[in-house]
Amino acid sequence: MVGADLTTTLPSGEVVGFAHLDYAASAPSIRAASDAVTAILPYAGSVHRGTGLRAQTSTLEYERARDLVAEFVGARPGDEVIFTRNTTDALNLLARTLPEGTTTIVFETEHHANLLPWPNQLRLPVPATPDDAVEAVRAALRTVKGSVLVAVTAASNVTGEIWPVRRIADAAHAAGARVVVDAAQLAPHAPISLADLGADYLAFSGHKLYAPFGTGVLAGRADWLDAAPPYLAGGGASATVGETPGDVTWTTGPARHEAGTPNLIGAVALAAACAALLRTDRTALHHREQELLNWLRSGLLPLPGLLEVNTFGPDHPRVGITSLAFATHDPAAVANTLSTNHGIGVRAGQFCAHPLTRRLTGTTHTAACGFSESLLRISFGLGTPDDHIHRLLTALSTLTHP
Repeated sequence: MVGADLTTTLPSGEVVGFAHLDYAASAPSIRAASDAVTAILPYAGSVHRGTGLRAQTSTLEYERARDLVAEFVGARPGDEVIFTRNTTDALNLLARTLPEGTTTIVFETEHHANLLPWPNQLRLPVPATPDDAVEAVRAALRTVKGSVLVAVTAASNVTGEIWPVRRIADAAHAAGARVVVDAAQLAPHAPISLADLGADYLAFSGHKLYAPFGTGVLAGRADWLDAAPPYLAGGGASATVGETPGDVTWTTGPARHEAGTPNLIGAVALAAACAALLRTDRTALHHREQELLNWLRSGLLPLPGLLEVNTFGPDHPRVGITSLAFATHDPAAVANTLSTNHGIGVRAGQFCAHPLTRRLTGTTHTAACGFSESLLRISFGLGTPDDHIHRLLTALSTLTHP
């Protein structure tokens, strides 16, 4: 991992290794992504523009990156892979391409990126179980007609819980609806596949997938994407431009929604991260992550005044994310203390999922919390050492046992 040797100085003057436990916000880059950036920089030029060495190399590597990402998501014949800025950008792009009058069905559990962009929205409450989630979608589909899109997360950015995406997708497809999956939190922790998830569209971000900032992906069926006006109007999206306003022929394919000079460096870095993960034993990584997660959660249980929140229950499968409610502490103050006094980075707040966090902190067993709309989130993944979990548990024990 790039930055694995990063250190920070505590108030005592002690220098310790920085423990980054905020992967759900932004994960550190892997060396493969860094090496790919270093390799392409001398050749960086305009993609799809020019005939010189830089332009030709850049175009080749940009499209090679697209092919690698397509392999990573299991793109099917007829699917497109569009490079965006991040998951939010990808989902907003799709929202702009929906056929007129499309109804969108979405749970209030979603990250704002998958909650706010959708028009004609039918918003469903937080389900108590996976079965309830599937049945809620089925019931909602019986009330709507015409074009319908169901938007669902693959793994919650608040609780880490894995959603029954395939079952929801099967229910949606049985009713003639389409499905978009926010895979931002699942992709770093488990293989993702359009076919396996049953998704028509899938979105994720590079900065959560061990690549640098600034690149995301929207992958999926081409028909809606090619039928809609370009997400951005400009060079690259236009095939021909006439003499009068509006006299424009737009391209089809990914270029239709990638106007302007694309982010070559970001695409190459993301593709390198995807390629590295494709070569890796993801089963072994999963087992390692679950060992850390079980150790963390077991260590949190005896600590007084804090409670792990969840949607589907404590035994439901999840990725390396957990969030805590505190009875007597401000999560923001706890996060600041962990950073300042212990060299540990976590996240406090509502994590761009306000309806969900309000629901989780407003339940009976957390209603006594003095900071009811704020949580402390711990998240980790590839490259997290045992020591970081040990240091966090020791620090939290000190805070909760004054």
